[in-house]
Amino acid sequence: MLSLVILLSVTGVFCTDKDGGKAFRIPLNDGNAIPALGLGTFLGFDENGQKPVTEHEVDYPVTWALEAGYRMIDTAASYHSEDQVGLGVRASSVPRENIFIVTKVPSNEQREVVPSLKRSLERLNMSYVDLYLIHTPVTHKPDSSGFDNIDYLDTWKGMEETKKLGLAKSIGISNFNISQIQRLLKNCETKPTVLQVEVNLNLAQEDLIKYCKSHDIVVMAYTPFGSLFNREADPIATRANDPILVELAKKYKKTVAQISLRYLVQKGVVPIPKSVNKKRVEENIEVFDFELSAEDMETLSKFNKNYRVVLPSFWQDHPYYPFERVDVPAKDLFSG
Repeated sequence: MLSLVILLSVTGVFCTDKDGGKAFRIPLNDGNAIPALGLGTFLGFDENGQKPVTEHEVDYPVTWALEAGYRMIDTAASYHSEDQVGLGVRASSVPRENIFIVTKVPSNEQREVVPSLKRSLERLNMSYVDLYLIHTPVTHKPDSSGFDNIDYLDTWKGMEETKKLGLAKSIGISNFNISQIQRLLKNCETKPTVLQVEVNLNLAQEDLIKYCKSHDIVVMAYTPFGSLFNREADPIATRANDPILVELAKKYKKTVAQISLRYLVQKGVVPIPKSVNKKRVEENIEVFDFELSAEDMETLSKFNKNYRVVLPSFWQDHPYYPFERVDVPAKDLFSG
């Protein structure tokens, strides 16, 4: 695969970038290019709802990541981590122009996309982001008191305006399904460059990835480890102590986490693993010095169970809810 990456970089399928990072860059359909792996900054949930961001919980990992060779940081207004992302960037030795910053318009600010991005830029203390995403097609009222009825086609017009104004170099979407992407492509002036969704060993998303590739849309993977380290997930989900994964890690002299990330990279998917542990942050970028064999890629593909870790079924009554509906929706984690 390493030789293939070199060949593809020459032919323009992949491209290199003199940013000093360890990940190659993948061309986007608007002429920009995205690093093949980045750092996620969403801290998740606990028994009280969304975890609060404590002092240095995000900015330190951002700095560690950049010094370790990452060149992409993913955040969002709803993560409440944009200010710390900005701090972490400024504390690093890497110039801003070499860093690919991703943020997202939240579900309760989609009526005024440009002002929302300007607020994000103030928190980041930056003049632009490299990629701006619609976080979800599900929308809420500005005070988050309930659902709002905003068509994502209207939200997209605001996204296009952010690009025209130079506030975002590229624009894209997150948590959209195929039918929603089809509708967007038929009604947009500027096509999305990226779709960010959950992809991992247990959720292969083969049809969605194939569709996006056919329309020159790069797929980014949040929750790239799936349930590997999640003790509370469904028993059917693969864990990091799975004998096959353990043997593959030994074979390549890598960690199970690195094997799972490399699997996504070789599929052309851009993973954004999150960690606040310095050692793991540094380990997660070390996936560009080996390649999985075709046989091992096939073995890993068999772990797919179409099991989704992130299923916000508490939003399933919204007309633009993008995922499968369930009989008993979960408690709204964002309500605390």
